[in-house]
Amino acid sequence: MTVPTLPTRSKGSICQYALRMYARVIVMALGLATLGCDESNGPSSPTASPGATTATVRIVFLGATARRSDLPASAQACVNGVGATHTHPSWRSFAGIALQPVPPDRYEISFTDVPVNTPVSFRVNDQNACDENPTGAVTRNVFANDVRLIQNTTTPGNGDEPGFAFTVAPSGAISQ
Repeated sequence: MTVPTLPTRSKGSICQYALRMYARVIVMALGLATLGCDESNGPSSPTASPGATTATVRIVFLGATARRSDLPASAQACVNGVGATHTHPSWRSFAGIALQPVPPDRYEISFTDVPVNTPVSFRVNDQNACDENPTGAVTRNVFANDVRLIQNTTTPGNGDEPGFAFTVAPSGAISQ
């Protein structure tokens, strides 16, 4: 009885096979590296040129987009005064600008004109905050470019109202 044996390769053919595999690995690695350098696959965060004087900042307020039914009657004057949920940014002379509701629990807006490397401030006013602040100024659940902000300043309004101060880098990085 004969035992079947596997065909063998000469040392030369094994070396050629190894070189072909090595070359394939190099080509694949270069292809992946090139793919990683493609602009369309880059980060989605805001970026700017090194000499930029402004950056894009996305403000997000996490709060119900429907009016709360449990607000006390004493908050009604505040609710009427606040109107639509809005922000007052310092770089726009604290003018009121409506936030875009994203139901059920989020508001947002993007600004492309925020001065870089300069402290700026803003506040958010929301009807549902009228039982916590008589002007509806929000003091929590506010983000700038996905960075949670802490209430750390006051802004002009009906007297001094609570707000948020931060600095944005040309890359869009937020510091507080």
